[in-house]
Amino acid sequence: MIAPSTILVGRIGKVFWLRVEGRGTFQNSVQVKKALQAVMDHGTNDLVVDLERCPMMDSTFLGTLTGAALSVREKQQGSFSVLNANPRNLQLLCDLGLDHIMTVDTTGESWPEERELACAQLATCGEKGASCKMEQTQHVLVAHKVLADMSDTNQGRFRDVIHFLEKELEDQPELATS
Repeated sequence: MIAPSTILVGRIGKVFWLRVEGRGTFQNSVQVKKALQAVMDHGTNDLVVDLERCPMMDSTFLGTLTGAALSVREKQQGSFSVLNANPRNLQLLCDLGLDHIMTVDTTGESWPEERELACAQLATCGEKGASCKMEQTQHVLVAHKVLADMSDTNQGRFRDVIHFLEKELEDQPELATS
């Protein structure tokens, strides 16, 4: 059995640091989205996602990171950095074109002072995950649409998932209207 993932967060100077302890998946992506959105809403513009202890990410998690990175980019101030990605995660980020909208540090040189402080200053994320199936389904759909919008190749990759999720919401009106 796979141990549940933990999301650790903290403010280190002017930077909001989010560390994924375990897999980055649809199961914890709503929590990550809420945490990133909350700090952006309060004026934090420099966001770091630390993947040192994250062995893999699914497409929903990647779409969640993409949405946050695009929000930072849209504001035209601040930065969105991914640190410590293993080869598998690095390949996913690059194959999907996400390295064009976020800084993917492959050398270990970004945020050197903050890296040293991160371990001591992070705490478990207080944001909650999805409150119901509808929220989760809509979140997964939005995450995949964000990824699909990144390129024509991604549109082909995620077309079926998007269609399936739209159909699921359509077939269950209580999900679509809630």
